[in-house]
Amino acid sequence: MSHDGVRPSATRRAAAFLLAGALTVSALSACSSDEKENRPLAGQDIAPAGRALVADGGTLRWAVDAVPATLNTFQADADAATSRVAGAVLPSLFRLDARGRPQPNPAYLESAKVVDTEPRQVVLYRLDQQAVWSDGREIGAADFAAQWRALSGKDSAYWTARNAGYDRIAKIERGHDDLEVKVTFARPYADWKSLFTPLYPKEVMGTPDAFNDGARSKLKVTAGPFALKKVDREDGKVTLVRSTRWWGSPAKLDKIVLRAVPRDERLDALAENKVDLAEVDPDDAERIAAAHGTKTTAASQAAAGAEREKAEKAEKAAKKEKEEKDKKKDEKKDEKKGDEDAAEAAEAAARRKALRRYVVRSSLEPAYTQLALNGSEGPLADERVRRAVARALDRTKLAELVLKPLGLPAVPVGSHLALAGQPAYEDNSGALGGQDTKGARALLADAGWILGGPVEKQAKDKKDKKGKDEDGDEAGEKDTAGSKGEKSEDDDGTYIVGEDDKPGEAEGAGDHGGDGRSEERAARSADGKQYLGEPGAARHGGAPGAYAPMGTAAPARAADTVMAKDGKALSLRFVLPSGPGSASLRAVGDRIARMLRKVGIRTTITKVPDDSYFKDHIASGEYDLALYSWPATAFPATDARPVYAKPVPGADGEPKVEQNYTRVGTDRIDQLFDEALVTLDAGKERELMRKADSRIWAGAASIPLYQRPQLTAARPRLVNVGAFGFRTPVYEDMGYQERTPSSASTSSVPSATSS
Repeated sequence: MSHDGVRPSATRRAAAFLLAGALTVSALSACSSDEKENRPLAGQDIAPAGRALVADGGTLRWAVDAVPATLNTFQADADAATSRVAGAVLPSLFRLDARGRPQPNPAYLESAKVVDTEPRQVVLYRLDQQAVWSDGREIGAADFAAQWRALSGKDSAYWTARNAGYDRIAKIERGHDDLEVKVTFARPYADWKSLFTPLYPKEVMGTPDAFNDGARSKLKVTAGPFALKKVDREDGKVTLVRSTRWWGSPAKLDKIVLRAVPRDERLDALAENKVDLAEVDPDDAERIAAAHGTKTTAASQAAAGAEREKAEKAEKAAKKEKEEKDKKKDEKKDEKKGDEDAAEAAEAAARRKALRRYVVRSSLEPAYTQLALNGSEGPLADERVRRAVARALDRTKLAELVLKPLGLPAVPVGSHLALAGQPAYEDNSGALGGQDTKGARALLADAGWILGGPVEKQAKDKKDKKGKDEDGDEAGEKDTAGSKGEKSEDDDGTYIVGEDDKPGEAEGAGDHGGDGRSEERAARSADGKQYLGEPGAARHGGAPGAYAPMGTAAPARAADTVMAKDGKALSLRFVLPSGPGSASLRAVGDRIARMLRKVGIRTTITKVPDDSYFKDHIASGEYDLALYSWPATAFPATDARPVYAKPVPGADGEPKVEQNYTRVGTDRIDQLFDEALVTLDAGKERELMRKADSRIWAGAASIPLYQRPQLTAARPRLVNVGAFGFRTPVYEDMGYQERTPSSASTSSVPSATSS
């Protein structure tokens, strides 16, 4: 789960909700009705096509953030590119469907089911009789057993990042024949479908050396529609080729080349014909739309207007050159300027023409952006203050800020453990309540914070030799949302949001015109990698002529009055990433700061480099507020438990937070996760997760905001690939549409942000 643009590593995993106990006709009807109403907010956008319509051959050049540091998905430095390679070349026993539910992969499984629960849970896998590794050896129990031993956590020589589920297995053995694998669990495990995906050969999992080092840059033995040909770190490429030992439907493409292209270089790579497929940020999607002449939003109109302006400049320069031929000096200047403008216009025209080779496919990524509140110390250690922060937020407005300009559904996320469309999804945000300014102030008052209370002058922070202040914060770019319309006492480059505000400014003012568009444009400038304007981008003044009669008393401005307690203002450190792919996060952060100001909470915004965001701030607890995202999972009982588990003291006495960066948890939440992990009743497991989610909401340490946008630039003839949504990619079906008279006439139709 990740801030937009920089993510903590985690895997995506979901199954149907059924009522616990005996199923009656009415219960089944209710379930069917729930599933009918609970649909994904946006469907996948992959240009689906039957295999008969896909041409044989061709190369797909696919942009990734970087060449993977390892090809072993179970190591700590595995990333999205690692998973992409594994998905194409290794067995995945289960794949996720369009609603995020695990479904058996028929290429590898004839069946997989629980065959015994007493005295122990036993799962029997029946493998496809043609399933073999690329060296000709049958896939079988030896591979399952090797992966279990490597990931069980019993041998510390294996440098594993996770072992959830594998640590519950008691033994693995051959079934009635070589095609059967029998897995017996020591303790019941509800999420058994999460195991053995991907499945590595015993040559990789058999020894610590092979696991730790052997699979970092090579996979000599594979079993997928593609095989790994080469990892070229110097050239930034990973080459996959069609496998000759694949027994399933043959891959349509000859080759897939994963090319390392940073997000801020994607548009150039597309224009220069270096890639065929790339996830892009909203600004880049708008520029592609503008190249097609599509005016979908203010940003695309601005881009198109800039291009027209360049062309007009070139025409004016040429005209001026003709009129002033008799002036030699001016003629030389004008000639030079005209040449520059003409060259610039020609370059812009060539770029537009190049970008017209692509369309943008859009959906919602199976991940959500959240506001995290560090509850380990300071004001946010008080649950009432956390709840006040949450009640100050208008989550619908925050979702609209990011998603509405893209034409995507701007619906706030209502669960920490599932997303709309997944059977386990239920909006439990009512446990915390909606936006309520008066309620937020009341909560703060109950916690002892007084609106407009006395604030003692604070001495200027001293910087240490490493450039950090006394609190350990990095000296750097900061914005502070405060209450006074004057310079900060510590005038060291810190900017007080609102200190240059004009009378009449309030949250949301000016959203319908003027500088309101600048915030909207910044919000579109990229979610990243993470799907995510900038603080201080939109400063709205009062309306001209809106003055009260002379002598009218000025009303007290609660929005500009800070909460105080024991002589200290209620001020929170808001840490945000500063990278080019995180502009929409900064837009959301700026809007949140203004919402909090309305209830008397001051925020100091610090923008830090992406590469230090998690390590130096989120993971280490050096923040009060932060924005980052978590991916959806089909197996929340397993994957989400470390995210919300109550921190416990480790051997060194320090709290062990796992992935719970908010450092807030309860014994009851842990108990609900534990109960869900051992139940084999799918309906009961979902109900337990919903109860846990309600309690997570009530703790107010993590506030889900919106589902992240997923925008992919693609060649129009590319089919079965694009914005996948929940669904696992089917690599063997990807390819280029067969050229036909009808497809030739429609293949270049642009789709700016259609889904």
